[in-house]
Amino acid sequence: MQRYQTPNTLILSHPSERPQATLADVSILVGHWRGEFLGAMAEEVWLPSAGGSMLGIFRLYRDDQVLFYEIMIAVEDEGSVSLKLKHFHSDLTGWEEKDGMVTFQLVKANEDSIWFEGLTYHKPEEDTLKGFIAIRQKDGNITENSFTLYRVCAP
Repeated sequence: MQRYQTPNTLILSHPSERPQATLADVSILVGHWRGEFLGAMAEEVWLPSAGGSMLGIFRLYRDDQVLFYEIMIAVEDEGSVSLKLKHFHSDLTGWEEKDGMVTFQLVKANEDSIWFEGLTYHKPEEDTLKGFIAIRQKDGNITENSFTLYRVCAP
């Protein structure tokens, strides 16, 4: 059972009710994607499943300055899938504690959409990836930010 956290993101009503899933269920992420996010350029790359995980990298940059990086993995976890990530400043100093990370548990997936808790990916067409992320503000309120990424074609 799930409920909406923001208009386009979901959370699990009970964490024990995670759906059965494998990495194949989140394979729509695979590819090299680029678009605008938070007034800057975003670039995200996801590699296909190998060794029990999918590896992703993300960078947000404006002009010639990187604002931050993320290293992400999607892994099978307790019969479902989790997306785990760590944030890094432009000099690679981490945001989270040494062993800390942000974890998004899978809420549901279908052939063109993936809902992790607080993070949604939707693939409306082959070369477009639309995303929504719920971000907790300093005042405790949760806001939703959206982004649209387009497949980067090989030269």
